[in-house]
Amino acid sequence: MAAKKKSSQKKTAAKKVASKKVASPRKKSASKKAAKKAVKKTAKKTSREKVPAAKKSQEEEKGKTPELEVVVESAAEAAGGARGEPEVQVEPVKKEPDPSYDVPERIDVNEFRERSLSSLLDAAAEFPLKVNSAAGKGALIFELLAFYSKHGTELEAEGILEQAKENYAMLRDPVRSFRTAPDDFYVGGNILKQYGLRAGQRVRVRLRAPRERDKYLSALEVLTIEGRDAGNFDAPKGFDQLTSLFPEDRFVLERPSAMAVRLIDIVAPLGKGQRGLIVAPPRGGKTILLKEMAKSISANHPETKLIVLLLDERPEEVTDFEETVDAEVFSSTFDEPSKRHAQVSDLVLERAKRLVELGQDVVILLDSLTRLARGYNNSQRGGGPVGSGGLSPQALQRSRKFFGAARNVEEGGSLTIVATCLVETESRMDDIIFEELKGTGNMEIRLDRELAESRIYPAIHIPQSGTRNDDRLYHPEEMNRVIEIRRALTTLPIGEALETLLRQLAKNSTNAELLMRGMI
Repeated sequence: MAAKKKSSQKKTAAKKVASKKVASPRKKSASKKAAKKAVKKTAKKTSREKVPAAKKSQEEEKGKTPELEVVVESAAEAAGGARGEPEVQVEPVKKEPDPSYDVPERIDVNEFRERSLSSLLDAAAEFPLKVNSAAGKGALIFELLAFYSKHGTELEAEGILEQAKENYAMLRDPVRSFRTAPDDFYVGGNILKQYGLRAGQRVRVRLRAPRERDKYLSALEVLTIEGRDAGNFDAPKGFDQLTSLFPEDRFVLERPSAMAVRLIDIVAPLGKGQRGLIVAPPRGGKTILLKEMAKSISANHPETKLIVLLLDERPEEVTDFEETVDAEVFSSTFDEPSKRHAQVSDLVLERAKRLVELGQDVVILLDSLTRLARGYNNSQRGGGPVGSGGLSPQALQRSRKFFGAARNVEEGGSLTIVATCLVETESRMDDIIFEELKGTGNMEIRLDRELAESRIYPAIHIPQSGTRNDDRLYHPEEMNRVIEIRRALTTLPIGEALETLLRQLAKNSTNAELLMRGMI
């Protein structure tokens, strides 16, 4: 019995020893982890204490000051920037280029954008950049500019301000018709308030490198506004506060061998501040007529700012305007979404308003007002009331607001809008757009389908075309001669009247000669 007790005691003792052997590695690993954590904490504390002193000593040795003095008002502002949150207030100090990389001291971003894609790829290959060539030229430019800026290059850029939200705006490139791109620039709300910036102004800024998670380069300082020093720029009176007047000064469209515009000078003269409609059926010659008017305005009135706005247009038509007309051409083609048509239209109008505020005469030639209304209608978000023909009242009101902005201004300057309008398209929506907007214009040129099919150009329906208060645009004696010609033409059929007037224009080298000699 005693032997059995001893053996059982030995077994229990062996079990205890085995359990101790199994548990001991766990305790050892836990103690090791705790020791590592303690070492890390002490290392962090010592690094926090040593780093500022080390930095301070390095700065004292080198004799350099920090590149930027950043004043962070709150943690929310520190996390702001180009993500649309409150921006950090930065006091700009000129950076020195990083000697470790061969980067330029200064870059004009507008000139930099003109470089070809191959040259940009070659430039990116010189630096440690992760470049995705499939991302597009805009993304590549952003990566290069961000790298340059982080290594001391001073960046300057100019563009047109587009108000995105109340607390920030974007600087768009007019060369690409204000299309959004990764190399656009963010302008914070504090800068907008500081300089009193408005949508549509041409602004030149100095840029800073993007912070972590920023999508765009941001404006650090405004250099010029509308070509004037930002510190000395006095904001003019707002467009809506200007006094509207009847058009009193005329745009003389007459050019040698340009029968269409010579005919317009007699039938429907164009004044500064006019709201003109070119009402035309499909293939009626409205685009050609608009182009002839653009050529006349740029040739006879070079002091006038001429803007051509082509919406939902064929790409080849856009190229043709850009190559043949001396004007700023902004466009959106038919393969772009409706939201894009509305965006470029709104920004072009804001740009024109800012120029009028500065006392400049501006002309917008729009092709077409029908497509503008359709673009506003299709770009609406959410539901809402829908009127006859599927056209919403809001889209109609926005179109009216665009066309109604044309006016002559007492304080100086004028905004003239000549827009084409489609009719006889077998679309109820197009008919409603014309019916709602025809009463807002004070000049109308009607193109006739039968005349266009007869290959008579320009296919202007003389009795249905004209300008309200045209006596303000002519000299009294000149007005009397014009009335005599129009009376003689009303006795003839439409086609014969047009052909008769075109023959008389061909016989006389100028309109003044025709008015003096009369219809022979």
